Amino acid sequence: MPLNFAQILQDDLITSMIRKTAYGLATTCVLGAAAYAGYCVAAPEKHQIRHYRRPELNDQIEKVLDSLKINDEQLIEIMHLLEEEMNTGLSSFTHDQAVVKMFPTYVRNIPNGKEIGQILALDLGGTNFRVLLIDLRGNSRIELTSKIFLIPQSVMIGDGKRLFRHLAECLHEFMQKEHILNTGICYPIGFTFSFPCHQEGLASARLTAWTKGFSCSGVVNEDVVKLLQNAIDEKRINAKCVALINDTVGTLMACAYKDPLTAIGLILGTGTNACYIENLDKVGTWKGNYNEPKQVIINMEWGAFGDNGRLNLIRTKYDEEVDLSSMNPGKQIFEKMISGLYMGEIVRLIILDLLQQELLFLGHRDTYGDYKTPLYNRGGFYTKFVSTVETDEGIQFSNTRRVLEDIGIRNPTYDDCAIVRHICRQVSKRAAKLAAAGLAVLINRIGRSNITVGVDGSLYRYHPRFKHNMERCMETLVNKSIQFKLSLSDDGSGKGAAMVACLADGSLYKKSVDETTVD
Repeated sequence: MPLNFAQILQDDLITSMIRKTAYGLATTCVLGAAAYAGYCVAAPEKHQIRHYRRPELNDQIEKVLDSLKINDEQLIEIMHLLEEEMNTGLSSFTHDQAVVKMFPTYVRNIPNGKEIGQILALDLGGTNFRVLLIDLRGNSRIELTSKIFLIPQSVMIGDGKRLFRHLAECLHEFMQKEHILNTGICYPIGFTFSFPCHQEGLASARLTAWTKGFSCSGVVNEDVVKLLQNAIDEKRINAKCVALINDTVGTLMACAYKDPLTAIGLILGTGTNACYIENLDKVGTWKGNYNEPKQVIINMEWGAFGDNGRLNLIRTKYDEEVDLSSMNPGKQIFEKMISGLYMGEIVRLIILDLLQQELLFLGHRDTYGDYKTPLYNRGGFYTKFVSTVETDEGIQFSNTRRVLEDIGIRNPTYDDCAIVRHICRQVSKRAAKLAAAGLAVLINRIGRSNITVGVDGSLYRYHPRFKHNMERCMETLVNKSIQFKLSLSDDGSGKGAAMVACLADGSLYKKSVDETTVD
């Protein structure tokens, strides 16, 4: 009997221990499952990583980026619209209502590389003023010396006469240093004046408004060439301003000195603009003579294309937000879809959209609530970041990681980097396609068998894929009978201004013609 009682007691203890162990195991499993579920909610990208390795295959991400994609049919429609706007700007009957203004520049002769002589060039476009002495040696050879002078703040906002006297003093100092002052030779000057002007002749232009921090009194609505020449004459400087241009025309002219097939100039930088050679019989606003050559360079001001709503078919909510938050809402619509001033901001807005949809930076969203970081501030994603990100190849993403850390994203994942690079590529590809469509209109309109396009600007110079993307698109849009080439122009605001001045100065141009005849 005692033995049976002991056996029963032992069995009860074992049963109790087994039951407790089972309960413990069950509790552990439940808690483990709950913890795992919580982990999945907190860090879903760990479980979805296989979907993001190629972001273009993720339907949700592509749905966001689809609005940026432009097909060939849409590009052809944009080309038709641009040409209609060009004709509106060229007509004397509709020019005042045109958004693409198509201003005649009064530059009619194009260099052929045989020009010779010494020319001065002045370049005023901001706080720096550049003076250049350019020696054209023929055979497309150039020698150049230059100096940069600072424009003091007090001069930028003072009396207009004081500004031009300061420019004349800088010119006097430069010419003295180069030993060309009071030599008995009157040097022609090409003046690049990068402010809004109404041009009335090759050497006559009235300032319509100051920009870039200038507010000198007594200059708006005045002829800036006349103001400059008066200041030069007061200092008894042996030089005469014979031409005023903008940087787009300068780009065409500088490129044409090395390649006479150049017929188009294009700026792709902070802003964008284009110019091209047009037949005089198509320029209804022309007020000059019709002597040979019966052509003139047209400054398109194509950044304003779409200001009348004609590009709404391709504008996205990101474009609209960029426009509304800009300094000039409703203006320069085409430019805001292409140029360097706005490209980075479009990328930033898309990144924020994906972040809000929980498609990006999921693993550490709780650390991205600091609204002081660049990601949350307008302009915080620079366009140079787009170029930097797109230089990344392979799986390291060293450049992209550095950019993301610069805008406040710490320890980005592989997938974060892949998605951001994909966004940058889509935004820059759209910009390249739009620029390509604009160029295709001009190339087809000119219609020559061989055409060179002179291009300048930081976006074109430094973006690793922009030129390739443009050319690839243009191959589809340009008439098959036309051969085209994109050529990086060199110092349009300096050398280009000198080319215009050379051709405007009768004696130098005659030397070029005579030399051509001898050859």
